[in-house]
Amino acid sequence: MEENKKTTATQESETVEKKEKVKEEFNVDKLSEKECKKLLKSLIKENEEVNASLEKAEEEAKSNKESWYRTAADFENFKKRNQDTRINAYRDGKIDVITKLLVIGDSLDRALSMELDEKTKAGIELTARQFEETLASEGVTSINPVGETFDPNTSEAIMKMPANEGEVEGTVKQVFLKGYKMGERVIRYAQVVVVG
Repeated sequence: MEENKKTTATQESETVEKKEKVKEEFNVDKLSEKECKKLLKSLIKENEEVNASLEKAEEEAKSNKESWYRTAADFENFKKRNQDTRINAYRDGKIDVITKLLVIGDSLDRALSMELDEKTKAGIELTARQFEETLASEGVTSINPVGETFDPNTSEAIMKMPANEGEVEGTVKQVFLKGYKMGERVIRYAQVVVVG
């Protein structure tokens, strides 16, 4: 209770001080009642303008803060998309180069299927083995579905042959051209003959 009295007394004291300050500043004692009212209206109007300006500045600050958050989020999204784009571009470029090099492996396989002297055959086998090891080091594996059920996700049927005794329809009988995949992505489909 006493604390409330002290607070009220303090407030009254401050109000009196403010009135005295305004009187001194504007020399109110020398103004007529009409001039005092005019001054009061002017001060009220000025106070309203200041409050309106403050509200506008607060709204602009809030809007700018929200805009900054959106811009920061957009930039983070851009960085992630850009990183994904770079990774995909690198991977796709790597696949393009490897795909072009697969022709060399095809030539080595054809050379090994020919009649060769022992030294030549040993040299080609060594080269073919190094070629396969290089592909493996890049995560590339060959697709060789002989004897398996034909899978259009990894192979391309280029011919159908009637089934011989003991052969199951729909299985791969022969591979004309090896297929390859990098991870789970097929980079070249195997060209196969299917039992049908």
